[in-house]
Amino acid sequence: MFGKIVSHKVEDNKIHLEFEKNKGILEVINPMIVNVFCPLKYNNHYSRAVENLNIEQCEILVQEKGSYIEIKTEALLIKVYEDFKVDFYNIEGKILCEDFREERAPFIRRGTISDAQDEGHNVDKQAHNHKIEVVKRLFGDEKFYGLGEKTGHLNKRGYYYEMWNTDDPTPHVESHKSLYKSIPYFITLREDSTFGIFFDNTFKTYFDMGKENSEYYYFGAEDGNLDYYFIGGNNIQEVLKGYTDLTGKTPLPQMWTLGYQQSRWSYSPEGRVKEIAKNFREKDIPCDTIHLDIDYMESFKVFTWDKERFPDEKKLLNELNEDGFKIVTIIDPGVKKEKNYDIYETGLKNGYFATDKDGITYVNRVWPGDSVFPDFSNKDTRDWWAENQKLLLNSGVSGVWNDMNEPASFNGPLPDDVQFENEGRNTDHTEIHNVYGHLMAKATFEGIKKHSGKRPFVITRAAYAGTQKYSTVWTGDNQSFWDHLRMSIPMLLNLGMSGISFCGADVGGFSFDCTPELLSRWVQVGAFTPLFRNHSGSNTRDQEPWAFDEETLNINRKYIKLRYSLLPYLYDLLWSGETTGLPVMRPLVLHYERDKEVYEINDQFLFGENILVAPILEQGKKIRTVYLPEGQWIDYWTKEVIDGGKYILKDAPLDICPVFIKKGSIVPNYPEQSYVGEKDIKELTLDVYPGQGQYVHYVDDKASYNYREGEYTLYEFIMKSDEKVAIDINIKHEEYKAYNSFKVIYNCNTIKEISFNEEKLDFLENNNKIEFIIPAISGKLVIR
Repeated sequence: MFGKIVSHKVEDNKIHLEFEKNKGILEVINPMIVNVFCPLKYNNHYSRAVENLNIEQCEILVQEKGSYIEIKTEALLIKVYEDFKVDFYNIEGKILCEDFREERAPFIRRGTISDAQDEGHNVDKQAHNHKIEVVKRLFGDEKFYGLGEKTGHLNKRGYYYEMWNTDDPTPHVESHKSLYKSIPYFITLREDSTFGIFFDNTFKTYFDMGKENSEYYYFGAEDGNLDYYFIGGNNIQEVLKGYTDLTGKTPLPQMWTLGYQQSRWSYSPEGRVKEIAKNFREKDIPCDTIHLDIDYMESFKVFTWDKERFPDEKKLLNELNEDGFKIVTIIDPGVKKEKNYDIYETGLKNGYFATDKDGITYVNRVWPGDSVFPDFSNKDTRDWWAENQKLLLNSGVSGVWNDMNEPASFNGPLPDDVQFENEGRNTDHTEIHNVYGHLMAKATFEGIKKHSGKRPFVITRAAYAGTQKYSTVWTGDNQSFWDHLRMSIPMLLNLGMSGISFCGADVGGFSFDCTPELLSRWVQVGAFTPLFRNHSGSNTRDQEPWAFDEETLNINRKYIKLRYSLLPYLYDLLWSGETTGLPVMRPLVLHYERDKEVYEINDQFLFGENILVAPILEQGKKIRTVYLPEGQWIDYWTKEVIDGGKYILKDAPLDICPVFIKKGSIVPNYPEQSYVGEKDIKELTLDVYPGQGQYVHYVDDKASYNYREGEYTLYEFIMKSDEKVAIDINIKHEEYKAYNSFKVIYNCNTIKEISFNEEKLDFLENNNKIEFIIPAISGKLVIR
């Protein structure tokens, strides 16, 4: 395909390579990130994920070494050979990533395919061949993480996946190759090195992580350019930062979006919505959000309201908002084909809909019946869609839930030859399919931002790399199965490792019928999941916290209240993630990547760096093994101090989710509240676990973009521990009126004396804890 190297030329940060049969470009983005590019379809990059590429000026040394070209940055050494084989080394010359030189050789599969298929078995075919293929050598010590929301275990070694956004309502199992999102990015962890690869190609792509043969792994595509980024780093955290520097960080959301959310297909008519809201308040269960599924619309027409079910939606939403409830409404891309329906008529008049190859508006069937599909690859269409968001905002809607945007359709999938404008680079559905939901989310985000002035809340089912800039995501139509509770954890962890920090799964499961025990265990996971939404499907039994029995209600209340107490900690994680790219839910390997015990842990996770969660994921189970990594950990419930670096057994009756706090942690807590903003919180609780540690707490108005103009306050806490514990409190930035005082809960009862700024303080002993109050100012807290 390429042949031998004929010549090369250096132009700024680009190395142009002329081969016998083709050409290639290596572009140094910064010393750790290099782009490998061949213009097989388009002459230049055209990325939907990388929108603001920042090229760092850095020293690049290029030398011809006989059979190869050698390129050096401060951090990497790259060797380019004939046939555009590219090998990456660290600067000391250790091989990190090497192209495979031999022919692909799939494992032998024995048996008669037709006989197996006749009985109904799914049979893997022999080798797939793709227009674009990059085959990499497996050294044997690789672990693979990322690739978005795929099924299976945390480590993707030995799995095969396809990136083709797919609405598949059958129960999701490990053999599913595609789901709703396509994030063609993975992290490779080796014994003494790590790196990431982002294959920026929106056509159908393929990732075989050693399933075909244990000698190699590969990624490929049906069309488009050869266009991938090698992302180096000294650890996984640096690699993830490099990837999110390219594709964007998850922006800080409004705080109410982090509260508990209740949904169902569907809460309708308005009396049912009021009933749900009333139950939350009367039963003392915090809740910020109620979602309205498709039945709020008139004949499923987007941007309309059914006036029989919701005769005065503005009045209803205003009343709910006064009681602290924000309403999020679903919007699908399918626009009903109907005369005199303004959305359809305007879109048709202006050419905003996708067409067939003859230029006729393409029609398929979705919920409204015959429907047409906005061409979100066209900026004019996105601008129009963004303007339509004000129709919802004017009704009092607080957020928008984009569904069915793979796009899904009932009369078979959209044909490959459906046409899209693609910003003047006309193309077909094969190129746009995987970014259709991404572009819809972008339009929705921009419309809400423009017309509300607040940080938008958008939730999407379909996504591509970079969607984190515009939307939170959920993992689609799961089932009320224990298997799906178990599967949700590695799915969410890998979404986080793929740049999408604000994510969640439907608590309790969408399809089938949830049980009291399953909901009790699922809400315990949900309390530590960024998007915390209970959602269930049509014709399933009720799944609200009170729908089962008193015990289930009490467990839901307990963990939802725990979530609300941890809101300032969660908000801090998302604030810092806007800079670092680190997710909220983290696999243990993210912080302990040299500990071999954590590489395959699928059933525990870190909530930030300070809190370890080890939920129960099996029916009837009341005890579990927990792995605690190095250091010391404190049982959140009993306050027992436990040495890490080992497995322990933890009792976990139905109302207990095992949670452990890292020694040296300071965890900010809020007082009880029914919804975000119910109280003007002037006293922050600091839950202190004595030891060596540092924590930064962030405060702003929880809703606007003023923080980007400096309107926020930043508290730094530095804790040192020897014969005494000393906590230095520094206000690093103070442009937002925050707290008057800190209530300190000190998790130790062997205290003789406490002083703040050399003034002695009174304190109370309370169940293995010491409690006292100090002013929220800079100073030194000393505990003896």
